Amino acid sequence: MEFFHVKRDIPFMSYGKLTTAISLLTFILAVFFLAAKGLNFGIEFTGGTVMELRYQKPADLTQIRTRVDSLKLGETQVQSMGTTVDVMLRLPNIKDKNSAQLSNLVLEALKLDRNDVELRKVEFIGPSVGDELFSHGLTALALVCLGIIAYLAIRFEWRFAVSAVIANMHDVVIILGCFALFQWEFNLTVLAGILAVLGYSVNESVVVFDRIRENFRKPNLRGKSVPEVIDNAITTTMSRTIITHGSTELMVLSMLVFGGAALHGFAMALTIGIVFGIYSSVLVASPLLLMFGVTRDNMVKPVKIKEEAVV
Repeated sequence: MEFFHVKRDIPFMSYGKLTTAISLLTFILAVFFLAAKGLNFGIEFTGGTVMELRYQKPADLTQIRTRVDSLKLGETQVQSMGTTVDVMLRLPNIKDKNSAQLSNLVLEALKLDRNDVELRKVEFIGPSVGDELFSHGLTALALVCLGIIAYLAIRFEWRFAVSAVIANMHDVVIILGCFALFQWEFNLTVLAGILAVLGYSVNESVVVFDRIRENFRKPNLRGKSVPEVIDNAITTTMSRTIITHGSTELMVLSMLVFGGAALHGFAMALTIGIVFGIYSSVLVASPLLLMFGVTRDNMVKPVKIKEEAVV
């Protein structure tokens, strides 16, 4: 299905050096922010106490934050849980207080302002569990990347596999850089969003690469240069890209706006990842193919002419 049909191929590859330079610059900035500011790891990774509270009337988050900060427990987080009466508190580990003592201390302090607060749930996550979750998360990312390389190398060729992986890691690093720059909380839901972006982005790369391979084999495109073949592949898949990514982005934005605090990190990672996933699949992975020297012979095996025996 196509909403529109472009009669002339758009010369994307003529801007390949520019788009690659932009990608390199954003990548360097993302790495800089990761090194300078670091990720704001959630309690799942650092350990701590999570309290879920409910008020009879709409809660005043500013008042709650001020009261909790007055206890001088360290860096705490206060956020709404999707409604005006449900509140989540994230508290760091305190050496001389266990989770029960810490939650009771906070609850008593909050009751000084309002008596209609009710403690719904308390969860404790130890530092060792957080370290284990972090290492498992890195292992999951590494396995996904290895799986992508193996799949693309089998389906296409090593140039396509390397180009797609570089483009996908470009997306991941930029997402992490955004979370480091704005100090958004990095938790398990964000990690799940990054893994989803990896799969989503490689799917777009596969679609473009598959069309490039088909174009190399089409008789009517044999006279075209490699950049022209790639331009035709990207142009002919534009309608599909707009429909697919546009509808997905609308759904993700709805989660970001209406999903509440529980889905905020996940939706934010997907929002950034989808935008840069389109960019990297079209304007990063494809120029990398040219840099690696892809040719028609890589896709189409030349026909060997048998020499006739001379009598």
